[in-house]
Amino acid sequence: MASEIGPQRPKYQRIADALREAIAAGQYAPGDRLPGESTLAEQYDVAPLTARQALKVLRVEGLVETKKGAGARVVSFHPIRRRGIQRLARDQWAAGKSIWSADEERPVTIDVRVETVPAPAHIARMLELSEGDAVCSRSRRFVLDERSVMLANSYLPLELVDGTAITRVDTGEGGIYARLSEIGHSPVHFREEIRCRFPSSTEAQQLELPTERPVIKLFRTAYDADGRVVEVNEMTMDSASYVLEYEFDA
Repeated sequence: MASEIGPQRPKYQRIADALREAIAAGQYAPGDRLPGESTLAEQYDVAPLTARQALKVLRVEGLVETKKGAGARVVSFHPIRRRGIQRLARDQWAAGKSIWSADEERPVTIDVRVETVPAPAHIARMLELSEGDAVCSRSRRFVLDERSVMLANSYLPLELVDGTAITRVDTGEGGIYARLSEIGHSPVHFREEIRCRFPSSTEAQQLELPTERPVIKLFRTAYDADGRVVEVNEMTMDSASYVLEYEFDA
């Protein structure tokens, strides 16, 4: 198998490398237009199709956005720095703050849908329920700077949260963790699993991203003091929109 390091890399990747480095060096600022396909083809002595492939690489990576007739522009979106430890601290949600505010000061739009559904098999296993048991499903789509950045779906045992504000669209200050605390099931331990894969067609459509761009799949499980699983949150994040940060003492 030929090496993909150095001169053996395909021409379109080498062009993408050069443009990526130029963007990182500030030669192209957010909002600036990159050279067009014909200009790149002439500059690098390649076919226009090769130049188009190079620009596609940058679009898939989330570095540029392309619009028909307008060429490719460097995106102005600043990735969200997701602070995995701080955002789940008790003093965050117990003080009535949203988990989101630990990550971002920019205003976010959240589309929320709450419904009672049978537990999917994988969620039932994580909640230690039987498949088909009723759960409260809270699905959200997060939009920041007119960009869809994350889909999240929290599942909670219905018999635990039925009749509480958790089953409403607006759960109040501090969100569902503050409400769980009020009914004696405050989360005291969290477990997160992180994987990356390509999005399904539905995920790509909802997040408005290329199907070639990976998404971050993150499952968070919340436990109360008795070790009971009180919530499973399945998140699908645009990989170009997030930096995952974990800071903790040794």
